[in-house]
Amino acid sequence: MSKLAYIFPGQGSQFPGMAKDLYSKHKELMERANEVLGFRITDIMFEGTEEDLRATKVTQPAIFLHSVLLAMEQEQQPDMVAGHSLGEFSALVAAGAMDWEDVHVFEEDEESISESIALLNKPLEKSKEKAIQFEDKSSEKTIEGLINQIKVLSKPVE
Repeated sequence: MSKLAYIFPGQGSQFPGMAKDLYSKHKELMERANEVLGFRITDIMFEGTEEDLRATKVTQPAIFLHSVLLAMEQEQQPDMVAGHSLGEFSALVAAGAMDWEDVHVFEEDEESISESIALLNKPLEKSKEKAIQFEDKSSEKTIEGLINQIKVLSKPVE
């Protein structure tokens, strides 16, 4: 039986036009993100420049929102998720361990960001069945043996 993993990117994977093609299908969620942020992140994601997207207050929620939406678009549920830096939050949402609104990348204050980091370090009941612990963390062969297909949920390869 084939295994599937989703890998979510961190900061630096943003690009102009990100998630524009997903708006019509996920309008309610994206408008809720605009509301939570207090500014129209979707306008910047769809029409902003690379420079506009580099501002941390824009970059992190934009990448997170885009990653979560891409995960929702996939037909097959993953057997395993992983994320680099900010992508860890997207991975937790994709695994069903957190709700997207519980992730504080939508808030600028340090206390809220610390809350989210604390959540990453806390054992989460819903994620236990999704967790795989490796004895030899550096072994690529271990990972290759468990997963036959890896999807990197980010900008499409050109």
